[in-house]
Amino acid sequence: MVSQEQRRRQLAREKFLRQQQRRTQARRKARVRNSVIASVLGVIVIGSLALYTTGVLKGDGKKTNTAADVTPSATPSKAPDPCAKPAAGSAQKLSWKTEPATTIDTSAKYTMKLATTCGDIDIDLKTAAAPHTVNSFDFLAGKGFFDHTKCHRLTTSGIYVLQCGDPQGTGMGGPGYTLPDENLKDKSLKGNTYPAGTVAMANTGQKHTGGSQFFLVYKDSPLPPQYTPFGTVSDAGMKVLQKIAAAGAQAADPSTGNTAPNATVVINKATVTKS
Repeated sequence: MVSQEQRRRQLAREKFLRQQQRRTQARRKARVRNSVIASVLGVIVIGSLALYTTGVLKGDGKKTNTAADVTPSATPSKAPDPCAKPAAGSAQKLSWKTEPATTIDTSAKYTMKLATTCGDIDIDLKTAAAPHTVNSFDFLAGKGFFDHTKCHRLTTSGIYVLQCGDPQGTGMGGPGYTLPDENLKDKSLKGNTYPAGTVAMANTGQKHTGGSQFFLVYKDSPLPPQYTPFGTVSDAGMKVLQKIAAAGAQAADPSTGNTAPNATVVINKATVTKS
């Protein structure tokens, strides 16, 4: 006859085995999903696996924070630099342990201006739809976090984005905290495409791993809805992006996988304004 203690141990073992089976199945599904995404986009996987944003976000150098899990190759170009010399100063290495408390008015309209070496890029922020993200940008811009930072990545095939927001300029930096995904059902994201003019958060490909890095879409780009869209570039800002894109990108850096823009794109000053 089986005692109560023996039965309890048996049930505990069975529960443990079921948990292990579920974890194994989840890992298998994740591998299959990632391989499908890679084949559909026809791109190269880069970056090392690790804690992100923990990694990507935190700037702890453990994983590159990208606009997508996979990075399309860029066609190297040697077009002349169309941008001006950066303003004097250097990026600050600031870090916080937790997401800042909400201080914005989520019912109000906010805009962000990126005063870059290539021209001003004005962005209408989606405050109500992405309050955590907009509040974070308001906080970081107010601390001068983005000032004197270089936009470190330009993709010119597969997807068409300029990526910025890393004080390290490597794709591995961030503010030390992570943000929840928001607004992934935005009506603008149709057919797994981020339309030109979209401003969205970069991440490691895992949920809720946004930090400070973001990308600006200068041409419709096929991407799954996994990157928080939190703003739209103005018409004048799009002309600046097109100028940057027209100058092309450099060959991939073997140490980071980044294809840096030929243009010297530096954010001299970022400001968020309530209107």
